[in-house]
Amino acid sequence: MSVPKLRFPEFQNAPEWDEKKLHQIAQSVSDKVTNSDTNKILTLSSEYGIVLQSEYFGKKIAGENVERYIKIAHNDFVYNDRTTKLFAYGTIKRLSQYESGIVSPIYKCFRFNDGENPIFWEWYFESGFHEAQLHSLVNEGARAGRFNISIEKFLSTIIWQPAPPEQQKIADCLSSIDELIAAHSQKLATLKAHKKGLLQQLFPAEGETLPQLRFPEFQDAPGWEEKQLKDISSSIFDGTHQTPTYTTEGVPFYSVENIISGNKNKFISREDYIVTTSKNKPKKDDILLTRIGKIGYSQVVTWDHDFSVYVTLAVIKQSKSFDSHYLHYFMQSNRYQTEILKKSLLNAVPPKINMDSLRNTEILLPAPSEQLKIADCLSSIDELIAAQSQKLATLKAHTKGLMQQLFPSSDEVPG
Repeated sequence: MSVPKLRFPEFQNAPEWDEKKLHQIAQSVSDKVTNSDTNKILTLSSEYGIVLQSEYFGKKIAGENVERYIKIAHNDFVYNDRTTKLFAYGTIKRLSQYESGIVSPIYKCFRFNDGENPIFWEWYFESGFHEAQLHSLVNEGARAGRFNISIEKFLSTIIWQPAPPEQQKIADCLSSIDELIAAHSQKLATLKAHKKGLLQQLFPAEGETLPQLRFPEFQDAPGWEEKQLKDISSSIFDGTHQTPTYTTEGVPFYSVENIISGNKNKFISREDYIVTTSKNKPKKDDILLTRIGKIGYSQVVTWDHDFSVYVTLAVIKQSKSFDSHYLHYFMQSNRYQTEILKKSLLNAVPPKINMDSLRNTEILLPAPSEQLKIADCLSSIDELIAAQSQKLATLKAHTKGLMQQLFPSSDEVPG
């Protein structure tokens, strides 16, 4: 018997959670498939849960032995004993989106008895609390990331069961936060879609010299100038072609992975920095552009410290001809992205754009004041996106922390 670290006031004096075998409150599901079920083939995603296969993969991929599939109903659970990035010992999800469907026989399916709250048990498994039990069942002969855990072994695991009212309270609490997360996720998606739409409208389309959407004060302003990138920047160069000797500290060294994903940068010695930047040195307000692997992702240098870059990045030196933030946003427009990809060697391994081709890409420039207006508008949206992303991350961290406290410590479960 056990209790969680955090318990709602009305359950402070309630009995401890009961230790039981899962098969005491749940049973395996092996219902047979009928002909009418074959259009409802489901698959299990560690990220999205139990979803229609046709939507997840864009097609149905069931084999000829579809009659061996298992029919499941709303609130049934599916366990896939294959390791994933999110779940080390397999994924357990509840069928919540559909009334019924069929799944591959590689999955282990089960349902809880009447009186048990399936949403509570969904959070129970989602918390990772049950992973210690799954770890104890891993078959020594497991390979290719699959643990060969039978449904009988799975149902033999130990669970900790609170009374139904406490199950309901925990389910309601975590589900309420989950609804907040969904609402904030939708708000973030809306902001990103709004920015994408503005990027299409604030910059001229291919073959045009004026955008669809222009701020009122520039309605009668002259058309935008067409320039090649090499004509507006005093220097466009790539980083060192030699893989440097990395150090635990020193001068930051950036490559595509740092710009795209924001991963922590590597470091090189001050001596190597002096050598790699002896001819060209990137500085604040320059623009970094990915040119090998992922092509065309840009970032303005907003920091003052010294740094060096790898050959996968190009540096566009800032000049009086353009506002760096404006040029960064122009480079993310459909027009520029289409052109840079046309000039790239997409069949190369990895794909890349040569420096001369990059220098010859076309840039459209309005007057400096209009550049600043566009940059300020899009920067404001980026700030909203960053703030919304932080809210979402905070809510997810809060949910994770609650799950760790609302369920007993996994250390108390025998492994």
